[in-house]
Amino acid sequence: MPASASRSPKRKPSPPKVTPEKSETLKQLRASVGQLSTTTMRKLEQSLPWYSRLSADERSALGMVAQNGIAAFVNWYERPSSPSWILTDVFGTAPTELTRSISLQKALQLIRIVVEVVEDQVPVIAPEADQPSLREAVLRYSREVAFAAADVYARAAESRGSWDTRLEALIVDAILRGENTDALRSRIAALGWKAQERFTVMVGNSPSEPSASYVSELRRMAGRYAEDALVGIQGDRLILILGGVQDRETAYVKLSDMFAPGPVVYGPEASSLLEASSSAQSAFAGLTAARAWPSAPRPVAADDLLPERVISGDDAARRSLVKNIYRPLLAASNGLVETLGTYLELGHSLEATARELFVHANTVRYRLKRVCDVTGWDPLLPREAFVLQAALVVGRLSAPPKAATERLASRNQA
Repeated sequence: MPASASRSPKRKPSPPKVTPEKSETLKQLRASVGQLSTTTMRKLEQSLPWYSRLSADERSALGMVAQNGIAAFVNWYERPSSPSWILTDVFGTAPTELTRSISLQKALQLIRIVVEVVEDQVPVIAPEADQPSLREAVLRYSREVAFAAADVYARAAESRGSWDTRLEALIVDAILRGENTDALRSRIAALGWKAQERFTVMVGNSPSEPSASYVSELRRMAGRYAEDALVGIQGDRLILILGGVQDRETAYVKLSDMFAPGPVVYGPEASSLLEASSSAQSAFAGLTAARAWPSAPRPVAADDLLPERVISGDDAARRSLVKNIYRPLLAASNGLVETLGTYLELGHSLEATARELFVHANTVRYRLKRVCDVTGWDPLLPREAFVLQAALVVGRLSAPPKAATERLASRNQA
């Protein structure tokens, strides 16, 4: 064979010949597009209850999809080709509106209605010899459109998921920084946050290489115990912002299992999501100070780490001890501060405290019980006694010194 003949271009296969029956079917299909579209719209209203509840613009967009689908089928039946054109010929500019209006399940219901309408008209449109071919074409076409619809929704979900992830990261960062702006409120609303009470922040170590499946699993677990949840990963720190937590003790314990090894700290409840920054600040301060209490439970409340937080330089913890423990004890009077201080200085001995104060041991017990009632911390428990002792120390340091006249008056009274 000559070399020139071996290099000659291959002939393209000629398109399949159109039989007289198929030619007649195509003619009837083109003439019936309007009638098929009208029948489809009527059947949509009759068969799909949700269709009539859509707005006029949404119904118009779906109607355009159905009409485009019928018109595109005629062209496809004449020259079957790659299904890539379906995204533009059938859906056109509708994908964004479509995914916002209805779910994928409803979109497939719409496609099924269109297919049923065309199938019902097969005996009228096609000659008897071409009816099996037309029915097969309808089934193949419906399959391609269904796959195209699934592709539209998958792309929309992927795009929306990426945007939601970025939006979630912005909201978490704004909350941690204490931002309180209209922009933050708008972002929270755009993310679909619904919880209105019981907000808290959990912080701890994140896995070395958190995957998308890990974040999804954490979000699903958080959804079992809270109405809403935001997940943020900043370096080696994992932040979980919860809203509408029902069973706090169970929720915190279960969710702490999703954190990497190390302490997990949750902040006090906030009244709104915009005020959750204070909970986050307390939680982060507790996470920094948690290593000073090796036997701390996991998870541990940030308020249970007040002494360690004060020693590590957390001014908010110092103010909390003064406000919630020291000043209430001073206001209660009845020797509570003196009794508590003496009890702690004398090694937690009731008898030694009674002798030092010249009172009965039962009086000491009564006053220590009053300390627990006033502050919520029990001086008879070693750990809580440590918190009370820290409150006495920072309270005395924060109290203004007595004036010279007041000291002189107290000496004369003594």
